[in-house]
Amino acid sequence: MSTADRILDAAMLAYGGRGYDATSLDDLAADLGIRKQSILYHFPSKDQLLDAAVDRAVGELTQVLWDVIATSDDGFDRVEAMVRGVFRLAMRRPELLGLLREVTRLGPPVLNRATDALDPLIKGATEWLRAEMAEGRVRKSDPQLLAFSVYSTVMGVATEIEVLRAVGVEPSAREAALRRRELLRFLRSALQPAADAGEELRS
Repeated sequence: MSTADRILDAAMLAYGGRGYDATSLDDLAADLGIRKQSILYHFPSKDQLLDAAVDRAVGELTQVLWDVIATSDDGFDRVEAMVRGVFRLAMRRPELLGLLREVTRLGPPVLNRATDALDPLIKGATEWLRAEMAEGRVRKSDPQLLAFSVYSTVMGVATEIEVLRAVGVEPSAREAALRRRELLRFLRSALQPAADAGEELRS
C-alpha cells in the first residue's frame, strides 16, 4: 500500500471516529508513525486531505450501490438488496459511513462535495422510483423526496454501528441483522402500496 493510501485510510478512520475537528495532522502522523511533513507532501492541507477522504468514501459507497442496482430485480427486492449492501459495508468499513456522517455535521463546502458526487445515484433512484410508482409497485409520492428520505434513513441506521464502536460497544452480526430487519420492515411499510404492505419480509 502506498503512503498516500495509508494516509487516506488513517484519515477516514480518525475523521469517522474522533471527528474532523478533533483530529490534527500531528495526530494522524503519530497514528501512522510518520512525520507531519510526509502527510503535507501528499496532501498540502488538512482540508485537501478531508476532500480526498470524502471522495474515496463516496466512491466506495456508490460503487456498492451501483453494483446492487446492476444485479437486483425491480420492486422491493432492489430496496432490500441495497439495504443489505450498505449494512455489509457498514460492518466491513464502519469508518467509511462514520466519515459520511461527519461530513453531514461539518456542512458546506465539504457536504456539497459529497452531495454532488452522490447526485447521479440520487437522480437514478428518483427515476427508478417514478417508474415503480407508475407500475404500482411503490406507493405514489414525490419520488425525489422519497429517494432522499430512503437514503437518509438507511444511512442513519447503518451508521449506528460506528456510533456504538465509538463508545466502546462492538455490535455483533446478529445485532446488525436485527437492525437491518427492522429497517426493512419500516421501508416496506412506507414504500409498498397498502395492499402489499403486509407481505412477509425475507429473513
